[in-house]
Amino acid sequence: MATISMRIERLPFYSFHRRLLLMGGLGYTFAAMELAVIAFVLPILKTRWGLDSFEVGLLGSSPLIGYFFGAFTAGMMGDVIGRRSIMMWALTIYCAAAFASALVHTWPSFFILRVIAGIGGGAESAIVAPYLSEFVARQYRGRFTGSLAGFFSFGFVAAALLGYFVVPPLHNGWRYVIIITALPVGMLLWWRRALPESPRWLDCRKRLGEAEAVLDEMEREYQMRVGPLPDLPPESIAPSLSAHQGTFISNFGALWSRRLARTTAMSWILFLTITFTYYAFFTWIPTLLVENGLTVTKSFSYSIAIYLAQIPGYYAAAWINDKIGRQLSISCFLILGGLSAIAMTLSHAAATVLVAGIFMSFFMNGTYAGVYTYISEVFPTELRGTGFGVASSVGRIGGAASPIIVGLIFPAYGFAGVFGLSAASLVIGALAVIFLGVPTLNRSLEEIAAQQ
Repeated sequence: MATISMRIERLPFYSFHRRLLLMGGLGYTFAAMELAVIAFVLPILKTRWGLDSFEVGLLGSSPLIGYFFGAFTAGMMGDVIGRRSIMMWALTIYCAAAFASALVHTWPSFFILRVIAGIGGGAESAIVAPYLSEFVARQYRGRFTGSLAGFFSFGFVAAALLGYFVVPPLHNGWRYVIIITALPVGMLLWWRRALPESPRWLDCRKRLGEAEAVLDEMEREYQMRVGPLPDLPPESIAPSLSAHQGTFISNFGALWSRRLARTTAMSWILFLTITFTYYAFFTWIPTLLVENGLTVTKSFSYSIAIYLAQIPGYYAAAWINDKIGRQLSISCFLILGGLSAIAMTLSHAAATVLVAGIFMSFFMNGTYAGVYTYISEVFPTELRGTGFGVASSVGRIGGAASPIIVGLIFPAYGFAGVFGLSAASLVIGALAVIFLGVPTLNRSLEEIAAQQ
């Protein structure tokens, strides 16, 4: 009898997977816009509301504070009540709070609403990759999940373009930009209503009939659009925690069981270091460029070029994921990102700062393509949402702290202090992956879980 895993593993990539990729990816695009737009709003609000460096850093951290709670709860709830409903609620919360934040007139109320919007964005980012990775076969899972993470880059680039063309020339341009980032989410919510629940999760929760119904529909569509189904692959090894019926508390405790403690430690360190560096860089880069002597408009144009480097970074890493493996891909991109950060500390001319920033953007975002793929694989299905969500939320601690720390470090140590700290953080992440990670290339999710 064919198992759920065997049926998923035999399905080639086809139109169903492309729809999943687009629906999940657009969620990441809007989540990234919500995070990125704050960087282009801060220089305006700093002047408009008379904010000091600490207050600017606090506003810069507001989405990440929300992301911590959103990612933590979404992953755990996704394992207990299902992935699909969490995705829908996440977008609803984000859309409502983001829209409301465009209407306020004081920085404390803006801060609170951006935290709430961050809760929705964090829930979205934590549940989409684990959910979608459960639909795809081993041979293209790395490219699929890496490409999914690549949609973050489109959100950052869109935010940079809006920040350049809308924020400076209009008196209330910052309000218009935030509204523009929130409104399209309603369309995505409507489109997602037909998404099925993960068949692997349904199988894990002893809802085999529902899991088979999802796969029946997928196979029917494939046969109608493509042709006969391929032969079934050899049966994967069943995970040792099959049909685990955990609670929030027991699932969290299971992350630190003897079986998973090493994987959990690696995932926490990896997310913490890359997220700390990422948001230190991208939240402050327009403001840092202004402080380094550029005009607001010119700093935004430099930021657009730096943000554009994200796109090839993500998709180069997505391709490499299935060629050399996730561990090597992540560690190489982290180290090269660290070298780029060092180059920024040694740069004085605007042109060299721009080139170093482009390379740092390329490698850091390429790292995320590997991270989202890898952390979605290393936990068993019954703990995948919890493992990914909690690791992601731990990363948000670093992300939330980084703008505040940069706000304190920059006045004392300048450009070199900010990017020297970034380089050290990236090297620590690379060491964690090399020494604590487990191989996942060309293994089914069930094989990875069973062989840890």
